[in-house]
Amino acid sequence: MRRKLRAVLGAALLMATTSACGLTVNAALPFDVQPGSIKPVPELQGVDVTVGSKDFTEQIILGYIAELALEAAGANAIDLTNINGSNSSRYALIDGQIDLQWEYTGTGWLSYLGYDKPLPEEDEQYEAVRKADLEQNGVVWLPYSEVNNTYAFATTEAFAQKHNLKTTTDMTNFLKENPQEGVFCVETEFASRPDGMPGVQKTYGFDVTTTKTFGTGAIYSAIAAGTCKFGEVFTTDGRIAGLNLRVLQDDKKFFPQYNASVTLRKEFLDQYPQIADVMAPVTEALNNDEIIELNKRVDVDGEDPAKVARDWMIEKGFIN
Repeated sequence: MRRKLRAVLGAALLMATTSACGLTVNAALPFDVQPGSIKPVPELQGVDVTVGSKDFTEQIILGYIAELALEAAGANAIDLTNINGSNSSRYALIDGQIDLQWEYTGTGWLSYLGYDKPLPEEDEQYEAVRKADLEQNGVVWLPYSEVNNTYAFATTEAFAQKHNLKTTTDMTNFLKENPQEGVFCVETEFASRPDGMPGVQKTYGFDVTTTKTFGTGAIYSAIAAGTCKFGEVFTTDGRIAGLNLRVLQDDKKFFPQYNASVTLRKEFLDQYPQIADVMAPVTEALNNDEIIELNKRVDVDGEDPAKVARDWMIEKGFIN
């Protein structure tokens, strides 16, 4: 269903309008997309939809998933994934350089809308950002997915099983009985931010024997190697599965909610409201377990994110 000529022409036009901002149109998807449970939509036949994403693995995968869904519905997806930085991708959406991208509720609320404090419940945070961003910026947030890329503490699966650790409260109670095990690996910034280690430690009341600071990627390996018993992680990182770590549930909901949601300008969605129906079942099928495995296939196993996205869409029956 890929219309190669239209994709090339659309890409050339978009390149001309985005080159000044440093955005680069990527190559077309390297495979044909045939409808599965996502059926062709007459109103979307041949419609150019430019899909953007930020420049990290999960975002790129989600961008390709959206492109595949749109192609199955008959639209002409133009790939503008891998935009450098949240602010650049957000500007590209607001400015009309892209038409659709996945965004995170916490990022929208705290970074784009400028609110100081997150809301503790997923649905509450989503409704607040959905309402405010529509009113202030004309951006629509489609129903959010269970993918929640927030902070948490993790330990090895073996250590968690041995000591029956499932939540951060479990960790707190364990450390009261075993204070010598309170060795934490965290990012330098996280160690001192009020919404990082000082705040979460105050909320739960756990003791810390030693704090070791690392770059983000090194923390996962440090936990697996036993350099620290607990470490700060992002809850959807592929290295969680790759290194057999267990994420401890933030049962007091200290950390902000970062649920992934498809965002579009209202004027574009008003023109093509069928996009919401196309993306709805895909959004419902995504959760942290699913995205962790997809991220792992890219970051740990070294697979191509477009292929990983295609395989998942086929596995779920959305495309053939």
